[in-house]
Amino acid sequence: MPDYGPTRGELKFRLGFSAAGLILLAAALALHGVKGLAWLEIALIAGGFFGGSFCWSALKLWRGEG
Repeated sequence: MPDYGPTRGELKFRLGFSAAGLILLAAALALHGVKGLAWLEIALIAGGFFGGSFCWSALKLWRGEG
């Protein structure tokens, strides 16, 4: 069966990129706080994207897929 998923190198890149995004998001929230609905929306969407990508990539790497 052919493998159409991302390679191991791509998963490592996604993991690192997602970790950097989560760190930058946490730094921005620590410096500015959540002021208003726009910041809350940014925090939820960006946190969901980076957090989900981080968890998905870590799980794939842990299972040895890729």
